[in-house]
Amino acid sequence: MLAILYDRIRGDERMLFDAAEELGIPWKKVYLPKLRMVLGEPPKELGGVTVGLERSVSQSRGLAAARYLESLNIPVVNRPAVIEAAGDKWATSARLAEAGVPQPRTALAVSPEEALALAEDWGYPVVVKPVVGSWGRMVAKVNDRDALEALLEHKAFMGFQHQLFYLQEYVKKPGRDIRVFVVGDEAIAAIYRKSAHWITNTARGGVAENCPVTDALAEISVAAAKALGGGVLAVDVFESERGLLVNEVNHTMEFKNSVATTGVNIPRKILEYAWRQAEG
Repeated sequence: MLAILYDRIRGDERMLFDAAEELGIPWKKVYLPKLRMVLGEPPKELGGVTVGLERSVSQSRGLAAARYLESLNIPVVNRPAVIEAAGDKWATSARLAEAGVPQPRTALAVSPEEALALAEDWGYPVVVKPVVGSWGRMVAKVNDRDALEALLEHKAFMGFQHQLFYLQEYVKKPGRDIRVFVVGDEAIAAIYRKSAHWITNTARGGVAENCPVTDALAEISVAAAKALGGGVLAVDVFESERGLLVNEVNHTMEFKNSVATTGVNIPRKILEYAWRQAEG
């Protein structure tokens, strides 16, 4: 039996529920805030479950649940190690570098002084991101030293995660980036995310259009997914003057607006992949 673990039912989860019914596989919903996770004691909610699909909006809840299922020897998509790597931008970048996957120039400083020194060495603009975050929130393009000094001063009062200063080069994009949906070893679909703003996330007003999955796009996206451990992942790619670059990898991807855009039944492919994990 497949368990779909969730903490909020969005359009994406409704599409997964519908796809599970259409596939005719045995499945159930598991509401994470009500799941009692006692180690060594499988709860009744997981009775008969042979694979889990983690769909929590909360990264911490999803990671905790994935670890629990793994402790019960229940395969879970995505695995805890994948969630950990994809949920931390520095961990993602390090995995990509280790695997030789092209990405923007990236660095991490653990002091404001070193962050300033890095930016001065690189030249402006630079992009500063929190190591944990999504939807383009709290991502800043910094155009000069004064702006960076002000940003770093604000970060000093924003909690321990903001004491890690993650910097990337600013990549000039053609008014868009690409999101590629990777399931297992296949790039199943992709969208352009277009915006007049330099941040192109659809959560920030970017408009989605179908993007052909070329061999080059599939190759870099699948390589990025494998670098993080594989599974069901969304890979964000920049088109740059030096070729395709992987910007980020997302472990609980949103797809509800991309099914009609791409013509690909993304939730069905996710569930088919998850069910194969149950079959070994």
